[in-house]
Amino acid sequence: MGTIYVRNVPDDVVERLSRMAERAKVSVNTYVLWELEAAAQRDGNAELLAALPDLGITASDLAGRGAAGDR
Repeated sequence: MGTIYVRNVPDDVVERLSRMAERAKVSVNTYVLWELEAAAQRDGNAELLAALPDLGITASDLAGRGAAGDR
C-alpha cells in the first residue's frame, strides 16, 4: 500500500473531516481513506456512461411515470 501526505489542508476542512469521522466512529485517517476510495472509483464513470446504449428515455419521461408500481 502507498502513502499519501496532504499538505495545506484548510482548518475548516480538517474540522469537518474530524466531525464526520467521529460520527462514523472511525479515525480521520480511515474516513479520509474511505473518501479517497470513493473518489477513485468514480474515475471510470464517464467512460462507463458513454458506453451505455441510448434508449431514448428522457428525465421527463421518467419523472412523469410516478412511483415504480405505476405503469
